[in-house]
Amino acid sequence: MTLPSPLKRLQRQAYHRTQLPNGLRIVSAPRWEAESTAIGIWVGVGARYEGSRVNGISHLLEHLLFKGTRSRSSRQIKEAIEGAGGSLNAFTDEEFTSVVAKVQPKNLETAIEVLTDMVLHSELDPRELEKERQVVMEEIRMYRDLPMHYVHDLLNSLLWPNHPLGRDIAGTPDSLKRISRKEIRLFQRRYYAPRNVVIAACGRLTHRALVEAVSRCWGTVAPGRSSVCRRAVERQRKPRLKIEAKETEQSHFCMGFHAFPRNHPQIHALSLLNVVLGGNMSSRLFQRVREDRGLAYEIGSQIKRFRDTGLFSISAGVEHKHLDPCLRVVMEELRRIRRKPVSPKEFEQAVEYLNGQVLFALEDTTEHMCWIGECEMLLGHVEPMESILAQLSKVKRSDLTHTARSLLRREHLSLAVISPVKPRVQKRIAAMLEA
Repeated sequence: MTLPSPLKRLQRQAYHRTQLPNGLRIVSAPRWEAESTAIGIWVGVGARYEGSRVNGISHLLEHLLFKGTRSRSSRQIKEAIEGAGGSLNAFTDEEFTSVVAKVQPKNLETAIEVLTDMVLHSELDPRELEKERQVVMEEIRMYRDLPMHYVHDLLNSLLWPNHPLGRDIAGTPDSLKRISRKEIRLFQRRYYAPRNVVIAACGRLTHRALVEAVSRCWGTVAPGRSSVCRRAVERQRKPRLKIEAKETEQSHFCMGFHAFPRNHPQIHALSLLNVVLGGNMSSRLFQRVREDRGLAYEIGSQIKRFRDTGLFSISAGVEHKHLDPCLRVVMEELRRIRRKPVSPKEFEQAVEYLNGQVLFALEDTTEHMCWIGECEMLLGHVEPMESILAQLSKVKRSDLTHTARSLLRREHLSLAVISPVKPRVQKRIAAMLEA
């Protein structure tokens, strides 16, 4: 028997979209070979929609969704999904909040009912609010004690000062103390409305049955309003540096540049550039920093995409005495990739790696559901993965050089460091950025 190629499977993958009269959007990717169904309710509100006074309110509300509704206790919510062999989760991003479940196909309707109950009818019990307020404060303290995570927050504050994108998604202890139950309820009513919601599903299901089940739960809900966030402003004209002195076992750094928004025509060239520079163990930075010099256990680069902006970053944790030489190697690699085109071999390997990542994303129903939910929420349509592969195939080696020269410029560089580094080393780092 000849098995279908991954590309043929991509070509057969159907995506369905329905919009209810009240504005709620439903998207699905039926996968009849799957043994599971993933369902997610995507709400178009996240940390970048918050004012500084209520920074963290999106994340705090996400926690409270699990604490009981008018008809279900917290235990009943979990047992309805997990007690039937499924899993339940949620997460808050800068631009959306998502509540997701993975269930056996026969339990899809139950999952829709439970997730809808959580999103629309959460009780927001005052006692639970105070407990979760403390839980989130502990979460903030935990991440601040993890410099490999916290250094990314410091970088965001450099890239987007005085803007919601530069703030911690979880908020601060001070902002959490200020948020009242009334403000959370008003926030929920404002944003958790059909015009601001996408329901996505992937797995063994029919789109018709999905629409019918969603309509029963959401069809009579008032439309509400779509959300609008403050645009990001980028006016960086010189390097920015922030060093937080802290007694740590390692020095941690995160270097970043403003990058492209989600639907920018050069986004695929940036994705390939990321693979070449630090996206895997075959990358230049991994080879130079770890394999050749032994300066770090792990170093890598990452991309974040938003509606109107983006971020390309490089991060690592190193022995204190290796901070200076490691940063110099990174700067050398940034200069090299701006000046000289990547080799044909590097380029081909990067394309193959990204092709593989796209195909692997099809295998898990939750990951596939997250893809279509995020696309519909932030782009207004589902971009087939077949289309992404086609766009990747059109990128040329010269596009990577053009992208590197337009983005990875010294005057646009920001660097965050957490380290007990001595003042003389701080001066050398500052001079390195200005040189």
